Amino acid sequence: MNLHQYFPVLLFIVVATLMGFGLLLAGAAIGPRKPYAEKLSPYECGFEAFEDSRMKFDVRYYLVAILFILFDLEIAFLFPWAIAQGELGMVGFGTVMVFLAVLTVGFIYEWKKGALDWE
Repeated sequence: MNLHQYFPVLLFIVVATLMGFGLLLAGAAIGPRKPYAEKLSPYECGFEAFEDSRMKFDVRYYLVAILFILFDLEIAFLFPWAIAQGELGMVGFGTVMVFLAVLTVGFIYEWKKGALDWE
């Protein structure tokens, strides 16, 4: 194993690290600093954080976020199939159609339950 073959990779890592730290330092040195109370206050998830920590809040925000992640990840499973669809034949096509049918039934169920309504 010749270590000089890995020199470009090492050089890339060093340059990227130096550039990252350099840009962080430049932003800290040159960037505007105008802090005020509202800007420095914590913001989490769609409602003001200035009330009692034991208050009731609407979980629909989290539900929509979880549903988006769920359906987004399931759709991401279609990319490998799209790339290899020529090699999979009708068995692969049938499998993906079953997958999409289950995904569609789940989506319709969530829609009918009102989980996607934002009132």
